[in-house]
Amino acid sequence: MEIHNHRKNKTTGYARWAEAAFRGIERRLKTRGPLKFTSKRSIEAILFLLVFVGFFWFMAYKMTLPHMLNTFMQTAYHLLLETVFYIMAICVLMGAIGKLLVEFGVVRLLENILRPLMKPLYNLPGVAALGAILTFLSDNPAIISLAQDKNFSQYFKKYQLVSLTNFGTAFGMGLMVLAFMTGLGFGKGALVGIVGAVIGSIISTRLMQRFTLRAYPELDTPVAEFSGDEQQISFKSEGSVFQRFLNSLLDGGKDGVSIGFAIIPGVLCISTLVMMLTFGPDAATHQYTGAAYEGVPVITWLADKINIVFYWLFGFQSGALVSFPITALGAVGAALGLVPRFISEGIIDNNAIAVFTAMGMCWSGYLSTHTAMLDTLGYRKLIGKAIGAHTIGGLFAGIAAHWLWVLISLI
Repeated sequence: MEIHNHRKNKTTGYARWAEAAFRGIERRLKTRGPLKFTSKRSIEAILFLLVFVGFFWFMAYKMTLPHMLNTFMQTAYHLLLETVFYIMAICVLMGAIGKLLVEFGVVRLLENILRPLMKPLYNLPGVAALGAILTFLSDNPAIISLAQDKNFSQYFKKYQLVSLTNFGTAFGMGLMVLAFMTGLGFGKGALVGIVGAVIGSIISTRLMQRFTLRAYPELDTPVAEFSGDEQQISFKSEGSVFQRFLNSLLDGGKDGVSIGFAIIPGVLCISTLVMMLTFGPDAATHQYTGAAYEGVPVITWLADKINIVFYWLFGFQSGALVSFPITALGAVGAALGLVPRFISEGIIDNNAIAVFTAMGMCWSGYLSTHTAMLDTLGYRKLIGKAIGAHTIGGLFAGIAAHWLWVLISLI
């Protein structure tokens, strides 16, 4: 009985001591007030170092430090030579073709053909078709230059103008993705993927409009009271036909070079890390040699655990294929760098290409571009809603592309 009471008193004493200590810390925090900026940065630095060192320690532990470093550099080097320059060449050629289509009125012709579809599909004025075509031929930011043109924006209500960020992003770099996939021999899958991207864009745009109106009903008003002239949205330059042809060819090629250079950091940094977390050691020896494209397949291992979900939704035969949509969140150019490796591994087919094209177009770097685009339009408060709507749209784009390919395969 005495021992029991002693233990009870001892336990109660510990509880009182812990409570007093906690109250003391709480009083000190209240007295000191919020942490200073330098203190927050110090805590952030410590947390970052823990994650950074922990990640590379884990990789080095599995691969050995020399092999890990060599694979890291070799993978980036091979991606630069074998993938980046190939993509850049496509960007230059497609940039030139896109500029020619703009210069000689093909884009405006396509706009007139697609105009009647804008209201029933996207709840947008017909002139929005111009934005879809321009972003398809170039990249996401093309929609912003249009949105800032008063002759263009005066056709929109405010909530519709904001939804252009989701609408335009869903078609970004579409021509380049289509050309890349077709060049690898998967043209049919890429075309099905474009249909899937259109379905995803409808869902993303409509959701964005709904989220915006629900949170800010006052945005259901016209952007401008005055009337602009759509005919003033002109891309025609001066000079003879030959001069316009030559200038468009060269200017479009320069734009393609800019896009090609812009994708280098994404491919070399993001794709290298993703590949090292997707593929394993040398297939023949099952040993790490320090060669390019080796790694610790964490992503593949995790995806394989629930691959039944990815198989039913997207038709993925291997968990490694999940790496493509994950990478596309940051940059679709970086995601394209994964495709040749998937082909060499023999784990890709037209169904996967359809899903890649759909999700790659819809998720073409939207995590980085949505913020800048909405900030430029002056609606930074809607960034979270735009990203949420576009995430859902991209997922449905991939699902739609998969089941469309299944349907076509049955015919």
